[in-house]
Amino acid sequence: MKRNKIASGTVHKLPDDLRKVLTADKVALEAWEDITPLARNEWICWIESVKKLETRKLHVERTRTDLKKGKRRPCCWIGCIHRVI
Repeated sequence: MKRNKIASGTVHKLPDDLRKVLTADKVALEAWEDITPLARNEWICWIESVKKLETRKLHVERTRTDLKKGKRRPCCWIGCIHRVI
């Protein structure tokens, strides 16, 4: 079963590099769809907040592996600064 639409965050849209990684890993994609929109937003912002391409690639891969381990949000990060409470 191929899924056309993958859920995004509350503020951030799903970036192409993360979309590619999630669609290639069924378990990670299921975990992604199971977390809240706010949690997805945190992951996306965490990925997009870095300056170096190498670090971004590491964050994308860590998102995949952490989701598979059952983590629902990035650890040790202040959170999305773009979200207004």
